[in-house]
Order: sequence, then C-alpha cells, then structure tokens
Amino acid sequence: MATFARPENALKRAEELINVSQKQEALEALHSFITSRRYRAWTRTHEKIMFKYVELCVEMRRGRHAKDGLIQYRGICQQVNITSLEEVIKHFMQLATEKAELARNQAQALEEALDIDDLEADKRPEDLMLSYVSGEKGKDRSDRELVTPWFKFLWETYRTVLEILRNNSRLEALYAMTAHRAFQFCKQYKRTTEFRRLCEIIRNHLANLNKYRDQRDRPDLTAPESLQLYLDTRFEQLKVATELELWQEAFRSVEDIHGLMCMVKKTPKSSLMVVYYSKLSEIFWVSSSHLYHAYAWLKLFTLQKNYNKNLNQKDLQLIASSVVLAALSVTPYDRSYGASHLELENEKERSLRVANLIAFDVESKPENREVLSRSSLLLDLVSKGVMNCVTQEVKDLYHTLEHEFLPLDLALKVQPLLAKISKLGGKLSSASSVPEVQLSQYVPSLEKITALRLLQQVSQVYQTMNIDSLSRIIPFFDFSIVEKISVDAIKNRFLAMKVDYRKGAIFFGNKSLESEGIRDHLSTFAVSLSTARVMIYPPVKKTSKLGETLSDLVEVVEKEHKRLLARKSIIEKRKEEQERQLLEMEREEEAKRLKLLKLTEEAEQRRLATEFEQMKNQRILREIEEREFEEAQALLQEAGKGSKKKGKKLVLEGEKITKQTLMELALSEQLREKQEMEKKLQKLAKTMDYLERAKREEAAPLIEAAFHQRLAEEESLHALEQQQEIDVSRQRHAGDLEEKRRLSRMSENQKVFQERVVSRRRAEYARLKGEREEKINQIIQSRKQEREAKRKMIYFLRSEEERQKRLREEEEARKLEEMERRKKEESERKAKLDEIAEKQRQRERELEEKERQRKEEILGRVSRAEPSAMARPVEAAPAAPVAIAAAAPTPGKYVPRFKRSAPEAAAQAPPPATDKWSGGSRIDDRAPPPGDRWRDDRKPAFGGSGGAPRSTTWSSSRPRG
Repeated sequence: MATFARPENALKRAEELINVSQKQEALEALHSFITSRRYRAWTRTHEKIMFKYVELCVEMRRGRHAKDGLIQYRGICQQVNITSLEEVIKHFMQLATEKAELARNQAQALEEALDIDDLEADKRPEDLMLSYVSGEKGKDRSDRELVTPWFKFLWETYRTVLEILRNNSRLEALYAMTAHRAFQFCKQYKRTTEFRRLCEIIRNHLANLNKYRDQRDRPDLTAPESLQLYLDTRFEQLKVATELELWQEAFRSVEDIHGLMCMVKKTPKSSLMVVYYSKLSEIFWVSSSHLYHAYAWLKLFTLQKNYNKNLNQKDLQLIASSVVLAALSVTPYDRSYGASHLELENEKERSLRVANLIAFDVESKPENREVLSRSSLLLDLVSKGVMNCVTQEVKDLYHTLEHEFLPLDLALKVQPLLAKISKLGGKLSSASSVPEVQLSQYVPSLEKITALRLLQQVSQVYQTMNIDSLSRIIPFFDFSIVEKISVDAIKNRFLAMKVDYRKGAIFFGNKSLESEGIRDHLSTFAVSLSTARVMIYPPVKKTSKLGETLSDLVEVVEKEHKRLLARKSIIEKRKEEQERQLLEMEREEEAKRLKLLKLTEEAEQRRLATEFEQMKNQRILREIEEREFEEAQALLQEAGKGSKKKGKKLVLEGEKITKQTLMELALSEQLREKQEMEKKLQKLAKTMDYLERAKREEAAPLIEAAFHQRLAEEESLHALEQQQEIDVSRQRHAGDLEEKRRLSRMSENQKVFQERVVSRRRAEYARLKGEREEKINQIIQSRKQEREAKRKMIYFLRSEEERQKRLREEEEARKLEEMERRKKEESERKAKLDEIAEKQRQRERELEEKERQRKEEILGRVSRAEPSAMARPVEAAPAAPVAIAAAAPTPGKYVPRFKRSAPEAAAQAPPPATDKWSGGSRIDDRAPPPGDRWRDDRKPAFGGSGGAPRSTTWSSSRPRG
C-alpha cells in the first residue's frame, strides 16, 4: 500500500496516474489513502480527494469501492464537518444520474440513427441475422449493452447511499432526499422489482432504529422535524406504489404509515390524511373490498368538510355522491355462512386490522373498535349529514334501492338514474386534495346491487316466474350473468330460488325449506309427520319426567358450555404458543441470516483483499519483467551497434536471450575491448614519446632567437609609453589650475549659504529636541501616576487580603477554642456521670447485701416459728414485695417481728431499676400484688412481674429521682 507524507501528495499522485491513463492505479492509490489509519483528521484536501475518488468510481462503475470509501469518509468527518459528507454524496449521486441519462440518450440516438440509415430498406441484413440469432430487437440490444449497466450502477448508488445515511440524526434530510430520488427513479423507468426492494430496505431501517435504541446519533422520532421527514418519505412511497399499480406494496406502505404514527402516538396533518384516505380508497376499490372503500371515502369526506375551508359546493357534492355510491355498491349480505372456524377467525382479525387502518386510531383497544358493516355505514351517512350534500340523482337512487318496494319496476326506474350518474364527475378544483372523481366506476356494482334487490323483492311476492319475464325486468345483464349473481346470493343465504330449464321457470321459496329440505327431505318429512301426530294425539304431561329432562338438559348445557370454553382457551393457548414459536423461529432465522451475511461479507472482504494483493504482486512482477526485458533489449541494441562498428556480428539464439546472458556477453566484450585498447595506447605512447623528443631538439635554437628579439621590442615600446604618460600629466595639471582660478570667486557666497543652512538645521534640531524631551517628561509623569495607582491598588488588595486572612484565622481560633471548651465540658460531664454511676453501683451493692442479710434473717426466724403459721392459706400472687406491703401493721392487731421489719427495709431501700428484659428503662413504683413470698424469693417471674428485679449495668447510669 502506498504511503504519503501529506494528503496533497496522494491527490497529486492520482492526477498524474490519470493523465497517463492509469485510472485503476489512481483509484487504488486513493482507496489506500482513504482506508489508511494515518490520515483520520479531516482537512479540506480530504474533500477534494473524495470528489476525485467518487468520480473515478462512477467512471469505472466500481460500486463496492465507492461504498467502502464513503463509509471510511463518514467516520472521518462525522464529528467534524458533516456537511462535507453531504456534498460528496450529492456529487456522487449527481454523477451517477448524469452517466445513466447520458447512456440512455446515446442508446436513443443510436436507435434513431439505425432507424434512418436506409429509408428504402425495411431491415438491414445484419439486423435480420442478429434478430434470428438472439431473438432481440435493436433497441433491446442497445439497452442491454449501454443503458442496463449504468442503470444497475445508479440503483446500486441509491442503495449504497441509503445504507450509509441510515439512522443518523445529522443526515436525516439527505436520507429523505435520497429516498425520494430513488422513488422517482423507479417511477420514471417503471422499475417495480427495485421499488419493492427499496420499500423493504427503508422498512428494515426503521425496524433497526426501534431495535437498537442505544445507537449513537440515533434519530428522535418524537421531534417534529424528524417525524415530518419520515412521514413525507412514506407518503411519497405510497404515491409511487399506486402510480406503479403495485397495490400490495401500497397497502404495506399504508400499514407502515399507521405503524409509524402508532409508534410516536401522534396523528399527521389533515392534508396528509387526505392523501392517506384517497390512496387507501383506491387500494380497496382495486381489491374489490367495497365496504372498506366506502368507509375510506367517508373518512375522506369528513376531512374535506371539516378542514378544507376553500372547498366549493360542487366539489363537496361530488365527494359526498362518491361516498353514497360507494356505500350502495357494497353487497347486502355477509359471506361468512358456511365458512370454517379458522376462516372466521382470520376474517375477524382482518376486519379489525382494516378497521384500525381506516379509523387511524393510534391508541386503539379491541373493546373500543366498531364492527364495519353496510347497515352501520348507511346509518352513519344519514346521521353525519352526507345525504344532504349529494346530488338529486344519487339521493333518488338511494331512496329507490333502500326504501322503495318495486319488484317489477325497480330496474327500469334505476336505469335512467345510473345513466345520469355515469355522466357526473371530473377533475376537482385546486383547493381539493383529491385530483379527480369519476362516478361512472360505481355503475357496474350498482347494477349488480339493483339485480340483487330486484330478485329479493320478487322472491317475496312470487313463487314462480318465467325466465323470459325475469330477463325483461332486468335489462342490465343477460340471464347467465343474473344466474351467476343469484348463485352467489343463494350460497350466502340471501336468496332462496332454483332454476328449472326444462320448464323455463324460476321457483322462489322459503330459505330454510329450500336450502335444508332439499338436502335431507326424508328427515324433514319425518319431523313434519311427528308434529302432526302430536297435534292429533297430544301426549300426557308428566311433570316428573319433564323436570328430570330439564335438569339433565341444564347439566348438559353447562357441561357443553364448559367444554367449549376449555376448547376455546386451549385453541387460544395453542395459537399463542404457535405464534411464539414462529417468532422465535423468525428471530433465530434472522440471527442466522445476519451471522451468515456477516461471515459472507468478511469472507468477501478477505477474498477481495487477497485478490488485490495477488493482482498487485502480479503487476509488480510483470513490471519488473518488462523493465528487465527492455533493459535487455537496450543492451542487445548497444551490443549490436558496437559489433556493427567493428564489422562483427553477435550470434545468439533469439528465443534464449535473457538479461543475464546479455550482461555476461557485454562484460566479456567490454573486457576484450579494454585489453585491445590498452595495447594500442601503449604503442601510441611510445610513438608519441619519440616524436616529441625529436621536435624539442629541433625547436630549441629557434626559441632562443625569438626570445632575444622579443626582449628588444619590449624595451623600445616601454620608453615610448612612458614619454606619452608624462605629456598627458602635464596637460591635466594645467587644466586643473585654470579651473581653480575660475571657482575661487564663489568661495564667499558658498560660506554664507553653508552658515545659513547649518543655523536653520540647528534651530530645527533644538525644536525637535525640546518637543521630544517634553513628550518624554509627559510619558514619565503618566507612568509615575500609573505606578502610583497600581501600587495603591496592590496595597489595598494586600491589606484587604490580610484582613480577610486575619478574620479567618480569628474565626478558626474561635471555633477551635469553642471545640476545646466543648470537649472539656464533655469530658467533665462524662467524669461526673461515671462518678455518679460508680456511686449508684456502690449503693446497689450495699442494698443487695442488706437484702441478702434480711432474707437470711427471715429464713432463720421462719424455721423456728410454730407449725400453726405454716397452715395459713397462701394467696395466689406472684410478687414478694406486694405481700410484704400487704402485711403492714394495723392498730389493735398482732404482727410478727419479721413482718414488721420487712416494710421498714422496703421503705428504706430506693426504688430498683427495671430489668433489662422488660424492654424499658422506667422505674415501676407501683405496689406489687400480694403473693407467696417464699415462692417469689425462690423463683422470680420472667419479665419483671415478680419480686424486685436486679438492676443492670446499662440502666444504672441514669440518675435516680
């Protein structure tokens, strides 16, 4: 890979290669520069290099090189100058478009030239031969050779640019512009396959945008500008799809628009919604979905009436008439009869899906959806006032078909109305967003609806009718077409009739009898006989059996209902499981496809890199071989010239001449010539030596004589020149003396002028010197003032800084002193608390010792007491202090000594602290209930409900009240 010190060198090298018609090498040089990691900093030269690079790619139709280069350039200028990338891409697309147009024009010119080559001959012989051999015409062949390659390259250009610009918030406008140009390309040249691929590409880009939400520079669809660009692209896609008559792709475009708006939870502008519903109505009309077509027209009418204030009355009347005629064109029966459960479910889902598209509810819920039907549509037309805006002919047609009962005259009354309606319509004004309305398109459907209505009314009046009579009252169709219409109606249980060609009659009857009775007439006959027998001989009523039957019936109904519910839930679970499995399979297939695509791309890149290296090595080897061959030819020619000069000729085999053999031959020849030359030079040197010696011996006396003669001539010439110089000096001195005498008269004037000039210059110098000194003094004074002000400012700032520093130090010292004081107080308080706690613990120890001594004394006295005291009933109470308090002395009653001493000890002892298991630190000063003191002393109750509990360490630190 070629390396360049500066980007300008790469551009210069490419231009040099282009000038010598080596465009492939120039492209490779620029490609190596763009993909190199050394030149990742963007400069203006990078843009010039990219312009030259895309020009070479377009000229040589190298789409892959262009894509690779643009991706690398996007990484270079993404964060620096994104406008440069836009300019390069626009230039790239412009060049590709111009080349495609040029090729198309050349093909047309070539075809025209071929057409007018010979005006008398129908076809040229060569055209006939080519047509027999290839089966192609001249235009097809010229298109295949000239136009198709450039169209392929232009399509690849659009795909490359869309892939580079996708999901980038800084390049949204350019992405939308490229998509529009690609749509126009497909529309102009009728490229339906490319249009489908283009729609799929744009759809995948939006899906990836929602899938990878953490992507850098990701477009924000909630922003109004981004949303408008995406919407404009989808609506342009919808328009082009309808113009190319790709109705399936148009319907998918409608779903894309609806999905996009559901994604951002917003509704587009009314002008865009008019386009949406107009295209949707056109799609439904082509697909023969007349009900959905009528609903789309109703939405379009509502939008035009509510939002288009510039719409005139005539245009509004035409649109309303289209709505009513579209509603009347819907068949008056449902096609769900006889369908399977799966078909009904699919039809239900399809109806809900289309209703979602028509209603354009971005937050639709299943329970809020309306069921689309012909009857509800006609009610909406009346309730929303559409019938008040239609023409009189349409209004009469609606009244005739829906409200009048004319079995024999219905078709004759409708026919003139349809003739008038077919003449209505045309282009609307510029204020309307709908370009044209033609009511004649509804005439065939209305004729079919009229025939159905007539058959329905006739079947209600007549049981039998001749085929000829029916054909006369239905002038629209032949009887074969009427028969087809009636068969479809009978299939969907709208009519009940049969045709007997032998009798030439039509039989009308009850739908249930005719449809079901014909199939199983024996069972129907049996049921009728059983009914007649029951009516003649009514059975005896038995209440018990009826009750049992009813109870059994209720149970059967409940069981059947439960079974159906279970079956429905199983079906739904199976459907959900199947959908989940399908989604998983799709995800796995997508992952596999992406992995395979990635591996394929990597293999392709490796293959291209390997091929590039091989081609480069082969080219280098080929150049080396060519250079060696040229050098060998040059050596051969030189050797031939040398041999011709000497009268010798080289004898070599032309097939086996190589550079090595030629070099060896040339070296041997040069060595031989050198040896011969040395011998000749030695011989010539000896001859020249003898000749030179002889010449010097002869010339020595002649040289001596010439020297003496020259010496005498020079002496005489020197004397003559010296005398001439003396004469000239004398003449010059005499002239100078004469000039001095002439100029001596002006010496006084010269002195006066000199003194005047010197005095004036001295005065000017003194003035300038004074001004300079004054200016210097002013500058010195101003600088002194500035220094003084600066010095004062510095002094003020320093003093202020010192004051602030002093205040901070004082504040810190105060805080430190306060902290030390607090620490000291805290230590003193802690010491006091420790002292108080120690005293408290000492007091508690003393009290415990006294209590222990008291208990020992009490136990000793009790052991000596009389047995009668032991027989007293024990009161059921858990606390000993309460029993002691209950034994307090009363006047006039004997109290033992141990009972008298216990209250005194209890009165002297301070209130004990709470037990640590009691869950609090409060001192319980309530009197304990009376109880057995022996049991209390031996087994104190858990939780503080017994005798006086022991105080703990953590609770004893509190001061006693």
